[in-house]
Amino acid sequence: MRVLLAGLCTVDLVQWVDELPVPGRKVQSRAVEVAAGGPATNAAVTVAALGGEATLLTVLGAHPLAGLARADLGRCGVQVHDVLPDHPGPPALSAVAVRERDGERTVVSHNAAAVPDLAEVDVATLPPADAVLVDGHHPRLALAAARWARANGRPVVVDAGSWKPVFAELLPLADIVACSAQFSAPAGALRNVPTVITTAGPDPVRWSSGGLTGEVPVPRVTARDTLGAGDVWHGALVSRVGELDLPQLIGFANAVAAERVRHSGPRSWLGPVRAAGWE
Repeated sequence: MRVLLAGLCTVDLVQWVDELPVPGRKVQSRAVEVAAGGPATNAAVTVAALGGEATLLTVLGAHPLAGLARADLGRCGVQVHDVLPDHPGPPALSAVAVRERDGERTVVSHNAAAVPDLAEVDVATLPPADAVLVDGHHPRLALAAARWARANGRPVVVDAGSWKPVFAELLPLADIVACSAQFSAPAGALRNVPTVITTAGPDPVRWSSGGLTGEVPVPRVTARDTLGAGDVWHGALVSRVGELDLPQLIGFANAVAAERVRHSGPRSWLGPVRAAGWE
């Protein structure tokens, strides 16, 4: 499966702590790691880990920090299609603290706020793909990828983490919108989406499609690190879209995300996922 994933790429500074910091206090971390992050990026890493061909359509630029993300993604087998390779500013940065005893985390990120507005994206430069995932963080990239997919009969999956203005244009192009239980959209925004999936952490995943509804349970595991678990879930989903029926597809994504949270660190789960034979 060749997957084009359009969206945010951050540089994540992840620190593991006994307790999450509160205002006015300093805490010492037990370990630290730097990795590429962001919804589309983590999904791309997942697609590659599951044996797919993942191309990340994003903005990184020429800042030295961008090299950290590129190197990490190269090790993960993700191809990067940078639409602003000469952008001099730093990439989006995220400061992450993960509580070791239960995997709970806090994230402070600038996301794509500092990235200049993009000109229209030339769809002729987009790589071939069997499916497309967009997270909406770079609106013009998301629309270009979704419109290309629609014109070429490829399924479009929208990772709807939080409402973004571009979703008003993206949702009519979507085949699947996967959102969290906290996602809040204007009235009627999801009415004509063919398939809507709602995740709720460890609780069953609900779905509605073609007038049918259902839910799929999530495996019970001991969580050690929940950072990016939802992104991993989206990556697993898009890696098998069109190959499995909907309940099976959701069950597969649930299983991969459950494996991710069992391991501490942005990349420690990749080996076990590959070893599980899901490729």
